[in-house]
Amino acid sequence: MTATKGPSASFRLTTETFPERDRVEITREVYGRTVLKVDLDPLAPALIDMQVRALPGLGIATGYSSEFRVHHTTSLIDSDDLVLLAALDGGSRMKHRGREEEVDNGQALLMSGEEVGLNLIGPGGFRFVNISFSRKQLSPLIGDEAAILMRPLPTRTGAMRLLLDYVQSIQQVGDELSAEVWHVASTHIFDLAALAMGATRDAAEIARGRGVGVARLRAIKADIVTHGGHVGLSAQDVAARHGLSDRYVRKLFEREGASLIDFMMNQRLVRAHRMLTDPLHAGRSITAIAFEAGFNDLSYFNRAFRRRYDATPSDVRSGGRRR
Repeated sequence: MTATKGPSASFRLTTETFPERDRVEITREVYGRTVLKVDLDPLAPALIDMQVRALPGLGIATGYSSEFRVHHTTSLIDSDDLVLLAALDGGSRMKHRGREEEVDNGQALLMSGEEVGLNLIGPGGFRFVNISFSRKQLSPLIGDEAAILMRPLPTRTGAMRLLLDYVQSIQQVGDELSAEVWHVASTHIFDLAALAMGATRDAAEIARGRGVGVARLRAIKADIVTHGGHVGLSAQDVAARHGLSDRYVRKLFEREGASLIDFMMNQRLVRAHRMLTDPLHAGRSITAIAFEAGFNDLSYFNRAFRRRYDATPSDVRSGGRRR
């Protein structure tokens, strides 16, 4: 077991680091009862390889397990967390709250950490994402949690797909990020989880303006950087390309204290400046460059360019030639 410290404490659990003769005992006592708070009974040669990470209000485990009988007993209950188990490959059978459900590839289940449960991991093993949420933080976001517990949740579409992809990306980043970034990441995970499990109306609005809104805004900005120089590109064009209303897109920018029109204008000026200093465009007129950058009024282009760079297009081109 290797561990790292930082704003997100993490460690790796892998049975392959122990001698085969001691593997079962270490798996049961150290990995099972001490770390994972479960009784582990291997039903095949014991193999576990998982990355565990602790974030504010969250516990994440991703990895692989061979065939096991995993029992969460009364004596090992130490929290009331809500636990989401998602199958990426392989399958298992969960027995919890008087119900029995399969967790196969493309499915997830939400369980209560304050109640006993049994998980039978099937032959061939199980690749999974396991997220333990602070009940105090998640429960208000999803409303009636009893209506969600032990109900199969699809994982291949919508917010659940975003949630699982996001969590796996977080696991790959490691411990290089600051405490502030990890705090933001935790907030996004809670937002996506709430949307995936049926958020309350207020929680959904907050989440769309936070985790989901951030992702959408980044995609829109990348689109404008790529296509912003096209003549006639409008806010309506950008919104339509992303299946959104132009009013909603404008509001995404306003939440950052910015303006969609200003962002588009800035990208056009950046493109013009890049062409004016590029030797490959040395033979083209300033008028032609202005038009390709998205301006159809040369006087307006000159004024906007001078305000942005405190120099005329001719000055910038001359400076580029001297360099």
